Amino acid sequence: METLLQQIVNGLVVGSVYALVALGYTMVYGILGLINFAHGDVLMVGALVALQVAAYLQNTWPGLGTTAILLISLGAAVPVCMLMGYTIERAAYRRLRNAPRLAPLITAIGMSFLLQTLAMIIWGRAYHSFPPLFPTAPLQPIEGVFITPVQVTILVASAVLMVALVLLVNKTSLGRAMRATAENHRVASLMGVDTNKIISTTFIIGSGLAAVAGVMISSNYGVAHYSMGFMPGLKAFTAAVLGGIGNLGGAMVGGIVLGLVESIGAGYIEQLSFGLLNSSYQDIFAFVILGIVLIFRPTGLLGERVSDRA
Repeated sequence: METLLQQIVNGLVVGSVYALVALGYTMVYGILGLINFAHGDVLMVGALVALQVAAYLQNTWPGLGTTAILLISLGAAVPVCMLMGYTIERAAYRRLRNAPRLAPLITAIGMSFLLQTLAMIIWGRAYHSFPPLFPTAPLQPIEGVFITPVQVTILVASAVLMVALVLLVNKTSLGRAMRATAENHRVASLMGVDTNKIISTTFIIGSGLAAVAGVMISSNYGVAHYSMGFMPGLKAFTAAVLGGIGNLGGAMVGGIVLGLVESIGAGYIEQLSFGLLNSSYQDIFAFVILGIVLIFRPTGLLGERVSDRA
């Protein structure tokens, strides 16, 4: 029971990060019908920018508090990633809106490789240790179950950001314009909505969430490197498909479910495989889930229609 509870805590933490990244995928897909495979690499850039700023602040002002360093690092990483999201949409995707469906997909994959290569040139191939910005002593809310302060922060921050995004989309004029653009670009334009601006704003918001997720991942695991965005990005895409691509609630549910399945599976995979596999094979669960969903329920858990999109 203690192992199960511990894995549930770990799954909620990991699932919260997946959900944040999946929101970026699902917003872009909901408006453009495009899978932005470069989104995971935006996460990577956010983590490395935050690492660079945090290391500089610690070396320049050693007396600066860890909370201030964290906030300043986030304050640097989020705008950089937002600008990157806008640039990617403006330079790589805007001209391809009316192109055959395969062209934007290939462009997205190419953009992913481009961002990884640029990051490798700037930061190198080595794994970088992320500065410890949180207390390391774990909390023990239940006997035998541990949760670190950084994990508590991830859970709280993820919940706040997800609620804020839902309120933005459902309760503001910008959100109404986003929903109208997702419903029909041409009709929204005729009604006075600047669809180009709305699409760019969608990329900007999603990239900002990815930057926060990148800092969360690096803070939780203590490392950052140029290829760190690939696997979280792929799993977040799986979470978006699981919940229902194009559906905000589905992305959140899919992220949490995927995190729980992955963590609980990692805790028991050795017993389930009779000793053939261990926890290092936990990534297998994401791809098994993706295959099952695509075969038996391609619309996802919340049933978003995707038959007319690619």
